[in-house]
Amino acid sequence: MEIRPFRTDDTEAVVALWEASGLTRPWNDPRKDIARKLAVQPELFVVAVDDDRVVGSVMAGYDGHRGWMNYLATAPGSRRLGIGRALVAHVETALQAIGCPKVNLQVRATNREAVAFYERLGYRVDDTIDLGKRLIDD
Repeated sequence: MEIRPFRTDDTEAVVALWEASGLTRPWNDPRKDIARKLAVQPELFVVAVDDDRVVGSVMAGYDGHRGWMNYLATAPGSRRLGIGRALVAHVETALQAIGCPKVNLQVRATNREAVAFYERLGYRVDDTIDLGKRLIDD
């Protein structure tokens, strides 16, 4: 398995991966999310590839205060092989290299498996309330 930067020809494979992983929502156009990410810190959008097949992805970013991780996904048939762990380690290292002191992420409260995964990696629930406001309708 290789972790490398996302390339535009990965788009359909990554969207299929996100759909298979239950990460897409009707109000978020994944292709628009990809295009937006490619305009801002594209080096922090990486994929895991095995035999030329995309088996994982993660988007990360740093705003000068906190790092963020989004769209971490591993192909259903490739789970529990360390791909997710390797992707997280990759972006943590990249974020730390640019001076990021802390990384945050969001997980749906009902996704207990994802919460347990992140807790095994040392992540803890912050005592915060997540608020959001849509600025652009997809």
